[in-house]
Amino acid sequence: MVAVTELGYLGLTVTNLDAWRSYAAEVAGMEIVDEGEGDRLYLRMDQWHHRIVLHASDSDDLAYLGWRVADPVEFDAMVAKLTAAGISLTVASEAEARERRVLGLAKLADPGGNPTEIFYGPQVDTHKPFHPGRPMYGKFVTGSEGIGHCILRQDDVPAAAAFYGLLGLRGSVEYHLQLPNGMVAQPYFMHCNERQHSVAFGLGPMEKRINHLMFEYTDLDDLGLAHDIVRARKIDVALQLGKHANDQALTFYCANPSGWLWEFGWGARKAPSQQEYYTRDIFGHGNEAAGYGMDIPLADHPFDRRSIT
Repeated sequence: MVAVTELGYLGLTVTNLDAWRSYAAEVAGMEIVDEGEGDRLYLRMDQWHHRIVLHASDSDDLAYLGWRVADPVEFDAMVAKLTAAGISLTVASEAEARERRVLGLAKLADPGGNPTEIFYGPQVDTHKPFHPGRPMYGKFVTGSEGIGHCILRQDDVPAAAAFYGLLGLRGSVEYHLQLPNGMVAQPYFMHCNERQHSVAFGLGPMEKRINHLMFEYTDLDDLGLAHDIVRARKIDVALQLGKHANDQALTFYCANPSGWLWEFGWGARKAPSQQEYYTRDIFGHGNEAAGYGMDIPLADHPFDRRSIT
């Protein structure tokens, strides 16, 4: 059965390329690639030509996200599968594929209206070593796990789950979180490879298409350095350092120059073979800066931690 293999890349519209140049390189450690086009910058995390494209714009949001399939045979099979399911899509021209630095490309939208792309054959610059934007002890976790994960705006969770299931992702609700208003948040997580999840949704209304992008370091010290840099620069932290229950990654969430969140992480476990759900995170992730769509009590614990010895 044809299925996507990874979340391969993201395109973002940004209103301040200079702020993003500094943030991506000096805070996150990504490599900036400027090919003189004037209206965009590329962010490199490994030997791919890029993993993120920053497009100069009058808005700050997700422009598109790209899901990889293995080869042209799988690409044609995915296009046929989506078409048979009544999904409207366009197979891109050779020029459009070249712009994305891929061999084949199809464009569509998910049920939340998020611009979505299916591609195969990314440009991989093995002749060009990855050169981080600031000193790093290790690298980014990419490879077969893709760029990381993101939480997207979806008004109809069952429709979104069915759509991503059609792409070949698996998953379900992974948290039951008690909210201050008495309601229970039930975010939905899905994976397509060994990364614990590549996409999630179900957090309720969102101003932007994307709530956050999570990426992961191979070395804990790089997460620590990023945390120190964020604190020194007084960048808003929405969720403090903590450890998730589902992917068990040590992470924190901070604002990016476009006013949504990047989640910096390390140490995530791989996707389990069977479904589980959780009622809180392991520790930390206390709420700090409000207004970023993550004002969720992940850290409240039913027992007094002073009793732990």
